[in-house]
Amino acid sequence: MFLVLGEENELFVAGVVHEHPRVMGSDGESEEASGASDDLVRMRHKNVSRVSKEDISKRLSLPADLHLPETFLAKSPVSAILEGPLTRNIRRQSLAEIGFGRSETYTKLDKLGEGTYATVYKGRSKLTNNLVALKEIRLEHDEGAPCTAIREVSLLKDLKHNNIVTLHDVVHTEKSLTLVFEYLEKDLKQYMEDHGNYMTTNNIKIFLFQLLRGLAYCHKRQILHRDLKPQNLLINEKGELKLADFGLARAKSVPIKTFSNEVVTLWYRPPDVLLGETNYNTSIDMWGVGCIFYEMADGRPLFPGIDVRDQLENIFKVLGTPTEERWPGIMENENFLRYMFLSQSVDIHNRVPRLGQDGINLLFALLRYEPKKRISAAEGMRHPYFDSFGPNILKLPDTASIFTLPGVALSKTSQNSRIEAKRHSLLSL
Repeated sequence: MFLVLGEENELFVAGVVHEHPRVMGSDGESEEASGASDDLVRMRHKNVSRVSKEDISKRLSLPADLHLPETFLAKSPVSAILEGPLTRNIRRQSLAEIGFGRSETYTKLDKLGEGTYATVYKGRSKLTNNLVALKEIRLEHDEGAPCTAIREVSLLKDLKHNNIVTLHDVVHTEKSLTLVFEYLEKDLKQYMEDHGNYMTTNNIKIFLFQLLRGLAYCHKRQILHRDLKPQNLLINEKGELKLADFGLARAKSVPIKTFSNEVVTLWYRPPDVLLGETNYNTSIDMWGVGCIFYEMADGRPLFPGIDVRDQLENIFKVLGTPTEERWPGIMENENFLRYMFLSQSVDIHNRVPRLGQDGINLLFALLRYEPKKRISAAEGMRHPYFDSFGPNILKLPDTASIFTLPGVALSKTSQNSRIEAKRHSLLSL
């Protein structure tokens, strides 16, 4: 099986040169014996010589840094690629001949991690010589490809955004399905650990905006990520943050009355889902954004529960036990009533004062009990907390990096700042 990524190109009309031209004289007879055919052959070679690798790459929507193999240029039907409509079959055949969809195109380097169904390797593409991440999913003979893998491929192939990880290729063999992603050095959890679990307010703001930007793009297309956590947010050496691991993502536009409530890692799961709600929307992701926002600011998870009840108790301890006034309909939720939670409340303002009033206001807007009142990703990008970036950051093309704007850059963390943050963290325990 070969899965073609990317969208079909626009039709390109050029002069057609037949593979075996037959020239007719004035009397209707063939003049192949004359010099006319030689002239056309020379014209054909002249036309082909004008074809550049860039033309082919553009026509096939290939990455700019991809090196077309000489063997492909030598034996591929260039006229079929560049002249007339580019059919799905021609494009698929061309990509296969270039090396897409083939395991030998990628070299495994180091194992990065291993899960129940998949192993992730650091690798290198022979087509671009760039590093890639190879997510190798083991296939069971009777079961085939896991639904999570199929879902991830079907969604990611249509998502083209600077803050969403790029899926370059899919390789299918008898024993495995390998997803080939762009390689990013670390995830947000590793980044925080590498910086002593302390981030400058500038860096928090930069990473949060990129998270909201990627989510806004997904939510506009009615795609719910459903598994936001620091481990699923990847960061490259430039500081670009990208949403990754769409294995639990779903398209809300799919006509399903209810979704599963067994989604989102426990610490980042919203209370409505914890209490059994299955008819949720994009607000499920926004709660997770709030938890990650706090974690970047404080260096510790906000709600580290060990099971559903403990998770809810952690939430209510920090944000207060919900009332009918704060969360209309909560007193009719059977799960909530069954748990018989004690009324309690702790002021969260004192935990992260360095976020400033705008930052704390945004945090509370994300952590609203009532799902429909949580701020959306698009609204969050326009929150006063981000005013320091200026208005042009909202005008960037989807595939552009926010670091192309003047003044947007990550800052270094001083030792004194880390010590002060650690001292405050200990005092707030």
